[in-house]
Amino acid sequence: MRIGYFLSCEEYTPAELLEQARGAERAGFTGLWISDHYHPWVDAQGQSAFVWSMIGALSEATGLPITTAVTCPTVRIHPAVIAQAAATSAVLTKGKFRLGIGTGEALNEHIFGDAWPEADVRLEMLEEAVEIMRGLWQGGNYSYRGKHYTVENARVYTLPEAPVEILVSGFGPKAVDVAARIGDGYVSTMPDGELVQRFRENGGGKRVAQAGFKAAFAATEEEGARIAYEKWPNSGVPGELSQVLPTPKHFEQASQLVTQDMVKESFVCGNDPAAHLEMLDKYRQAGFDEVYVANTGPNYQGLFDLYQNEILPKLS
Repeated sequence: MRIGYFLSCEEYTPAELLEQARGAERAGFTGLWISDHYHPWVDAQGQSAFVWSMIGALSEATGLPITTAVTCPTVRIHPAVIAQAAATSAVLTKGKFRLGIGTGEALNEHIFGDAWPEADVRLEMLEEAVEIMRGLWQGGNYSYRGKHYTVENARVYTLPEAPVEILVSGFGPKAVDVAARIGDGYVSTMPDGELVQRFRENGGGKRVAQAGFKAAFAATEEEGARIAYEKWPNSGVPGELSQVLPTPKHFEQASQLVTQDMVKESFVCGNDPAAHLEMLDKYRQAGFDEVYVANTGPNYQGLFDLYQNEILPKLS
């Protein structure tokens, strides 16, 4: 199982993200995830850099492979534009870019006042978007008229040597089945072996399965839990609320029902290497090929040192 680092655009400035990417490479991480948001989840996170600018900068700062985790190519940005952005990213990274996609959240996609579709419609839109992007990556003029999108005489001129791989996010059976049918891989944030098995059995086969989790490195577990609760109380918001709440203020309101102990359940807090190894093993047992760890708070260099000295050598 390969271990990568997750760059959280919602929490860190562009300069900090670049610093983290370089630090992750020095520490021995094998790849990067990067989030694609218009808004942070809550104001305490405080950032939201444009992912396509960041990928351009990252292509000069590091040689690590990069995957978006995840881009929504359906509402806020038309799939024909995402096709161009992903193709350029693949060229800049010398083919080491993969496009992770999902059906998105109202938090980021509502900004033009468009209606936020129900889940089944969002999956329909995602399938059309993938068809459009792959069509454009074939080269030449391309037109498309579907249920949700129209493309007329479009051509992406700057293309990588091979089409960009598309990895599809899924947290429920319907989404996982779509990922298995149309994706070059699967993306999740839960160590759910049943969903990985469903992906593989319904068409995913041996395609890559990626996942990610969050950590809060600190001198003690309680200090890490405090940082996690301050920055990411939304991690304890249940059900489909994360897909339908439209603003950081709404997430802050919902997060009033979340306790520090609830957040602590989904984070690895503190500096104990055994806790990190235990979490990583959950994803290994679930069947994931790649796992990406994100730090929250100011102590990311401590996390890099921990992984370089205590975690990655045990997994090699």
